[in-house]
Amino acid sequence: MTDTLTWQPLELTPTDLGVAPGAAALAQHLGSATAEIDALLVANKAIVFRGFGVTADTLEPVMDRLLPNRLAYVHGNSPRTKVGDNVYTSTEYPQELTISMHNELSYAAQWPTRLLFFCAVAPATGGATPVVDGVRWLAALDEEVRAAFAGGVRYRQNLHAGYGLGKSWQETFETDSRAEVEAFLAGAGCEWEWKDDDGLRVEAVRPSTIRHPVTGDEVWFNQSDQWHPAALGDETARELAEILPPEELPQSVAFADGTPIPDAYAVQVRDRGLAAAVDVDWHEGDLMLIDNVLVGHGRRPFTGPRRVLVAMSD
Repeated sequence: MTDTLTWQPLELTPTDLGVAPGAAALAQHLGSATAEIDALLVANKAIVFRGFGVTADTLEPVMDRLLPNRLAYVHGNSPRTKVGDNVYTSTEYPQELTISMHNELSYAAQWPTRLLFFCAVAPATGGATPVVDGVRWLAALDEEVRAAFAGGVRYRQNLHAGYGLGKSWQETFETDSRAEVEAFLAGAGCEWEWKDDDGLRVEAVRPSTIRHPVTGDEVWFNQSDQWHPAALGDETARELAEILPPEELPQSVAFADGTPIPDAYAVQVRDRGLAAAVDVDWHEGDLMLIDNVLVGHGRRPFTGPRRVLVAMSD
């Protein structure tokens, strides 16, 4: 088992793989070493490919090898721009803010098993993608907090129809068809209600931890802190409270039975995840493949024009 206290992503260079620099050579190698890369990812939880000279124009063949079944970001709650065939910008929050640790779509009924990040433009300063071992994150929490979350988490969303705070339901589900949205939500085990203003209210209960299907490791796997106003900071939480009542917030969270999650619990989850994380700094052309169950990710503040693309697969 990986030592969670000293864990680092595995870094691979052209020399390590015995190939020439270049996206074509990397793609060819990946095509003949699928099982090897699969095993390395499970064993190391995250792999950084550095020094291969991949560009946005040469990314596609590499991505096809690492993510053979790319998924759409349906039911995603963070702001992104779709820039290709199920390829998106990383979360578009203001660059001076930290994005706390999370596993992609852990609040959904189904989530991607892999994420691939590609650095098209490196930031001038900062902008690392921190990654955290989910076993270590779980162990870092107080026993009182782990016990309180044992029953799961109830997520709540208020999605507007085109005007309002947060994302619209059309953006969230990448469709303007109510029937398609309802079919998706029914399949995902969600409860929903169409509001008088054509907005949509959604609720779903999900687990707070899961076990990896291969390793059996139990990991922290929820986004309760990101959905909790307290983890946004006192000023932001206060401003939201002045604008909207709790039941109308774009997103909120409670324990599975509806009991409020104490502010201190949400802040502890956020802070200890960030404290346990390892920063991956970006150079143009770098790629990082992560196991989305074993590893959470976030973003450090930065200056300059950072552009990191992300795609995901099952």
